[in-house]
Order: sequence, then structure tokens, then C-alpha cells
Amino acid sequence: MPLPIAPIAGVALRVGVRYGAIALATYAISRSMEPAPRDQRAEDAMDDVHEGMQFRRDDEQMNGTARLKRTIRVGHNGPGVEIDASALGRLRIRRV
Repeated sequence: MPLPIAPIAGVALRVGVRYGAIALATYAISRSMEPAPRDQRAEDAMDDVHEGMQFRRDDEQMNGTARLKRTIRVGHNGPGVEIDASALGRLRIRRV
């Protein structure tokens, strides 16, 4: 017995319009924003972060770092992309 396509097409159209609106809003926002200046000190600090997660706690604050660096390839020797994500965080709580 064949499946009716009309109900499936209606759902797909509604989902497509919703994603299209999100994509259009994202594009408009990205075009209206000015590029942020690059801080070389922050870039160097991100490059110095070791892979994995690390936490350190002092008397006044707690620091954390995380880094994930992977290469994803299509096929055995095909083209690939390198993903390098790093984050720095600090939580400071003081009595005033």
C-alpha cells in the first residue's frame, strides 16, 4: 500500500520554512555585526592550553581549561578538516 505524500509534504514544508527563517535571521545578524578585533594575548593563551580538561583551585578563585583538537577526513587519504576548540574559564567569589 503506497504512503500518502501530502501529509508528509506539509510537515516538511513547515519545518523547512522554520529553518529558513532561522537561517535568514542568522545571516542578517552576521552581516550587521562588525568583526571583533583579534587579541594576540588571548590567541597565545588558547594555543598554550593542553588537550583535555584541567582545573585548578586557589584560595580566591577556581580556574579551568579545556581543549579538543581533532582531524576529520573523508576516506583514508581524502580531504579533511582540523577542529581545534579551546576554552578558558575563571570563577571568582569574593566577600565585599
